[in-house]
Amino acid sequence: MRVLAAMSGGVDSSVAAALMVEEGHEVIGVTLKLWRGPDGESPTAGCCTVEDAEDARRVAAQLGIPYYVLDYTKGFGEGVISRFIDDYRHGRTPNPCIECNRTVKFSQLLGQARDFGCQRLVTGHYARVSHHGGRHRLFRGADHDKDQSYVLSMLGQSALAMIDLPVGSMHKQETRRRAAELGLRTANKRDSQDICFVGRGGYREFLSRHGTGPAVPGPIVDMSGAEVGEHSGIGGFTVGQRRGTGVALGERRYVVELVPETATVVLGRHEDLAVTALAVRHIDWVAGRQPPDPAVLVQYRAHGRAVPGRLAGSGEILFDRPQHGVAPGQTAAFYRDDEVLGGGIISSTSRA
Repeated sequence: MRVLAAMSGGVDSSVAAALMVEEGHEVIGVTLKLWRGPDGESPTAGCCTVEDAEDARRVAAQLGIPYYVLDYTKGFGEGVISRFIDDYRHGRTPNPCIECNRTVKFSQLLGQARDFGCQRLVTGHYARVSHHGGRHRLFRGADHDKDQSYVLSMLGQSALAMIDLPVGSMHKQETRRRAAELGLRTANKRDSQDICFVGRGGYREFLSRHGTGPAVPGPIVDMSGAEVGEHSGIGGFTVGQRRGTGVALGERRYVVELVPETATVVLGRHEDLAVTALAVRHIDWVAGRQPPDPAVLVQYRAHGRAVPGRLAGSGEILFDRPQHGVAPGQTAAFYRDDEVLGGGIISSTSRA
């Protein structure tokens, strides 16, 4: 087959491309240029740096495959960065990597693969796809410590039909070993943990530098509604946050709720973080429809564990046990055992 290999410049995507070459496929390597600052600067941390593109180019040259850098900065700015800023301004906690996968990486790359006459899109994600009898299923990666199925939970049948994830059945140590055996320059490269466009200063500094519109100050209140402090904008807070609230009350207090309509930050004890239900919008089901069995496992953080719950009506999830620190704006992914059923964005939470 002719395949398009997305190459981030890391070890995982390098090995994914190499494995496809080993299998005899015609491989085309691409790197996405996703972000530039207002003065034209490139990211200095996370993925997508100039150094990452150079590593990808050199790996492609070593593998003997054609390589292209594709400029998707406009779509990334509109679909990911603008939404990231808007979400924090309105008291939500977004996952920009999921939104990038949804609006840029997979949607755009699948179209690019078709333009290049490719039958498959290959990435270095730690997840597994099975193709059988015209049905396409998504599973956790074999290495649960590196599993990335959560950030792929928006993929449906048409996307999965074209996707291969060669390292999904491998453990990270095996991936690095294969890279070393192949002599790839990325074999010992450190994994990126940062959001590519935020930089080393963190998201609060990014919002202060790149946010549009003035931050709205407001009150900090306790669970009774009594004002205990003031803040300069709810964009600096997220549900579950303990440090950095600017309020000392003699015992630990957490951000329990953000009320964008009144720019209010609500603080409470840890037990006040407990929620029993979620409302989820924009749900994408892998099979194209909601599964008939309402019992699911729900994962609401990229590196969190999935917990038992059930689907109750359209977009409502009931937990078997109360969960702590769940924030609107996060993605809720639904599983049955290791299989991904789908996912959506948390719009609100309910306390007992």
